[in-house]
Amino acid sequence: MELAPYLNFNGQCEAAFRFYARCLGGRPGEIFRYGGTPMADEVPVDWHDKVMHTTLTVGHQVLMGADSPPGRYETPQGMSVTLQMADAAEAERVYGELAEGATIVMPLGQTFWAERFGMLVDRFGIPWMINCDAAGQAA
Repeated sequence: MELAPYLNFNGQCEAAFRFYARCLGGRPGEIFRYGGTPMADEVPVDWHDKVMHTTLTVGHQVLMGADSPPGRYETPQGMSVTLQMADAAEAERVYGELAEGATIVMPLGQTFWAERFGMLVDRFGIPWMINCDAAGQAA
């Protein structure tokens, strides 16, 4: 079994996934657009170029996403995408990139359980947690 987060956006999925590919070093998957699917008649014409489904592969993990159909988008709450990092410098780099235009919830810093931990809501409205265990701790 594998868990794969599925992120929903209000029309910015393609920009978000380009940003995540840059920040996380991922490999973008194919983009399926509403206009090229059987759902084309169910969305306004100006929505045909929006993302019905896409993926980003980071290591052996897959992040999925789409633009919610008009009127169906809900702001994410009660969840965070968590990145478990092994290297503090890499945690700082990723946090710094995700923080561009973000709302900082907790600045990245040392905690009693982690060498680095921080929380933010990125410029696309997605909540993130970055955690880098203290040296010698198991993930």
